Amino acid sequence: MSAADARRPRIGVLAVQGAVSEHEAALADVGARTSRVRSAVDLEALDGIVIPGGESTTFGLVAGESGLLDALRARVDRGLPVLGTCAGMIMLASGIEGGGPQPLVGGMDIVVRRNAFGRQVHSFEAPVDVPALGDPPVRGIFIRAPWIERVGPGVEVLAEHGGHPVAARDATRIVAAFHPELTDDRRLHRLFVEEVRERSAGTEHEEDTVVGAQ
Repeated sequence: MSAADARRPRIGVLAVQGAVSEHEAALADVGARTSRVRSAVDLEALDGIVIPGGESTTFGLVAGESGLLDALRARVDRGLPVLGTCAGMIMLASGIEGGGPQPLVGGMDIVVRRNAFGRQVHSFEAPVDVPALGDPPVRGIFIRAPWIERVGPGVEVLAEHGGHPVAARDATRIVAAFHPELTDDRRLHRLFVEEVRERSAGTEHEEDTVVGAQ
C-alpha cells in the first residue's frame, strides 16, 4: 500500500439495498477508499462502514439469513465506526417504536420511531441546522424517515427537525434520519471520515506504544 493510500481510510458500504453508489461517490469525494459489503468476509480490513437507507426489515432478514448481521454486529461491538442514514439509523438503534420487532445491529443508546414523518407519499425536503457542520443548513431529504424518540446519556444530538432529534452521534457511530448522499453536500460524510481517521490514528498509536513497551 502506498503512503497516500494509507492516509485514505477504507470505508465499506453495505450493499444489500439502498443508495450504495451515491454513498460511494460521497466518500470518494472526501478522501476515502470504498468497497461493497455483501458478506461477512467483506468486513475484513475495513476502517469504517456505512449502512444506507432502504427497508430496515428487509436488510435485517437478508443479512440475518446470510450471517452478515451477526458478523457486522460483532465488528461494531468491537468499535468499528459506522455511519447510518435513514434505515441505517434504525438498524443501529437499541430499540424501535412503531412497527413490529426486527433484527438489529444495535449498540447505540437511542430508541427510534419508524416512518415517524409519514409514509412514502409524505416524503419531503427541509433545511436542517447541524451546528457541528457549520453554516449553511443541510438540505435534508426525508424519505419514510424515522426520528429519535429517546437518547441515552452517551449520545450527542446533532440536529433536530420539528422538535425531534434527526441526527446524533456517540463514540463510534453517526446517524441521520435524512439522506445526505442524495445531495452534493459532503459535510456529514467528511465528518464521519475525519472521525474514522482519528480513531485509526489512535489505534495505531496504542499498538506502537504496546510494541515499544515490550
